[in-house]
Amino acid sequence: MQLERRSTTPRWLLLGAPVGAIAFTLLITSLLVAWAGAPVTRAYALLLEGGFGSRFAWTETLTRATPLILTGLAAAVAFRARLFNIGGEGQLYAGALAAVAVGGLHGGSGFDASPWLLFPLMMLAAALAGALLLLGPALAKSRLGVDEVVTTLLLNFIVLLFVSAMLDGPMKDASAMGWPQSVAIQDALQLGKLIERSRVHTGLLWSLAAALALWALLKHTTTGFEIRAVGANARAAAFAGMPVAAVQVKVALLSGALAGLAGAIEVAGRAGYVTLDMSPGYGYSGIVIAMLAALNPLGVVAAAIFVAGILVGADSMSRAVNVPTYIADVIVSVSLIAVLVATMFTQYRLRWR
Repeated sequence: MQLERRSTTPRWLLLGAPVGAIAFTLLITSLLVAWAGAPVTRAYALLLEGGFGSRFAWTETLTRATPLILTGLAAAVAFRARLFNIGGEGQLYAGALAAVAVGGLHGGSGFDASPWLLFPLMMLAAALAGALLLLGPALAKSRLGVDEVVTTLLLNFIVLLFVSAMLDGPMKDASAMGWPQSVAIQDALQLGKLIERSRVHTGLLWSLAAALALWALLKHTTTGFEIRAVGANARAAAFAGMPVAAVQVKVALLSGALAGLAGAIEVAGRAGYVTLDMSPGYGYSGIVIAMLAALNPLGVVAAAIFVAGILVGADSMSRAVNVPTYIADVIVSVSLIAVLVATMFTQYRLRWR
């Protein structure tokens, strides 16, 4: 038995691979649910009901999906150019910290500016923070051949330690009674509610607009063609005269900026300040979402809503049948492995000899 590369991939296989990966994931995790002593069918029904079964469930799912869409887009565009950005979590926190550094300059600091000026500056600072954080690994890869998987992954821990130092130091909120959190951004810089009596904010529209813009960029522009060409075969793209290193640097800036914006929108739309537990792994979940969507920006939206629904629904399932909420993390993790295997079989087939 050996793997043989496919000359062409059938459309049904491209569409069926993510579905098969999800089915396999649910099958594996059902064993864990049964092991916990809970009825599998009822547990999954509660999972779906908790994530999608009511107005409240949908609003919570969409709130959770907002940063996931952006981190999923960040991973998708980077992976399209064979730049494996594993640092979305660190870039999200860098963007959140930069947003508070700009949006929190008020009160006793003596800095007074119009929210119409301060809001775009806050978002720009967040995007720049995320972009510059990924620029270093991208340059190290293109100039020195350093593996970006290692550098971006390690940068996550460095950024979290830096955020911890800031929250216990210069950016600490003196009114938080010792709790490690940053100063809050101005009330005027908070994103408005998209749905009344819910936590869904207008950041969801930002995320959807980013997905549409990225799809148009990849589909209808010269830059998008270069990104796709470099991702398909970097050596062939270089032979055709494309600046491979420059393309990967552009992709790094775009990917990091999207992850940084996720942090800023999470601060402005939901939290209002930065804490170390602000993100329950949004950056890592973005990788799963990008793979579930087959790196398609529009597919990222659907995949992010699915993953968010799983995460939200796990809370309801846990309360009703006493299954640990960590089952949601298991579902997301197994999904990643299953999608990677399914993606492999869209490119290769098994041959018996």
